Amino acid sequence: MEPAFRRVALIGKPNPDIAQSLRSLRDFLRQRGCEVMLERETAASVGENGAVAGYDEIGAQAELAIVLGGDGTMLAAARALARHKLPLAGINQGRLGFMTDIALSEMAESVGAILEGRGSIEERALLEAGILRGGRSILNTLALNEAVVSKGSQARLIEFKLSIDGEYVYALRADGVIVATPTGSTAYALSAQGPILQPTVRAFALVPLNPHVLSARPVSVSDASVIEIELVRAVDARAHFDGFALTDLHEGDRLVLKRSADAIRFVHPPGYSYFTMLREKLRWSKAVGKREDD
Repeated sequence: MEPAFRRVALIGKPNPDIAQSLRSLRDFLRQRGCEVMLERETAASVGENGAVAGYDEIGAQAELAIVLGGDGTMLAAARALARHKLPLAGINQGRLGFMTDIALSEMAESVGAILEGRGSIEERALLEAGILRGGRSILNTLALNEAVVSKGSQARLIEFKLSIDGEYVYALRADGVIVATPTGSTAYALSAQGPILQPTVRAFALVPLNPHVLSARPVSVSDASVIEIELVRAVDARAHFDGFALTDLHEGDRLVLKRSADAIRFVHPPGYSYFTMLREKLRWSKAVGKREDD
């Protein structure tokens, strides 16, 4: 049977724990009639000398990319491949695995089903971020999870103004603020008591970090909005995006955020359910003293 994806790229965190799983998956794909490309650093970790490629080559030539690792590995791959609209499937060999939803023990079964065309593709929103300093652009990047403005190494609050579509919303003194996509609502924003947004909800979550006022609460806004955060006062402040692209911020800098025209395309195996995933990862319905079979 002809596979639904003929040319498949493999991307994995380069460490010995994942190398054997990558070799097994590479061999499985070849047995199923797929041409396998290995991302350059991934290939070095498994001793592959065959079809080795960079992210631009993968984006241009592959029909599917399979990421083996944790959510951090998926984030890096997704950001690198966002412009190419390449479908991504994730096999979890990390901790939680909100984005790498295929269990390692089910790797062959799930990947086999995807190759048979029985998977489903889901689009996830990206944030497009730009930093303006004195009217000049100093950074442009993308974020799948979140954009964060926060204090730096000094333990002092920062002060910022937040506007939506040009309308002033509030000024706040805090450790910072998170602007999270639905995908990122189960990441850093979750630990800051932000809302969980179902991926199909067209919204962003604004989550203050330790605000110096009791009335500041997370707010969800339309993802058609343009969000602007202006740094008013700070001795030391920074911006980072999915934990990458860290940059220092100066007073007067403006971070402008909007939904990107690009999107990430995740491939899920048959039977995938977002709420089943949440129930398992967040241990919902596991009451204290409750037996597994109750």
